[in-house]
Amino acid sequence: MEPVKKIKIGLIEVAVWENTAQDGNKFFSTTLDKNYKDGENWKKTNSLNEKDLPKAILALQKAYEFIALKE
Repeated sequence: MEPVKKIKIGLIEVAVWENTAQDGNKFFSTTLDKNYKDGENWKKTNSLNEKDLPKAILALQKAYEFIALKE
């Protein structure tokens, strides 16, 4: 399953997922990851340092705007 929207700011990535409840109603959820390189491989973590926070805030705001306009 793919997210309906990905927001990337630097190494921060927020994915917006569309879900369907048991009653058929649709709702959205989000995941937040930081991409980093370990040797030659790219990996993800949800651990952020203080320098990541402004980018995470901006990405989450953009995700909220996307969801609010969909609803």
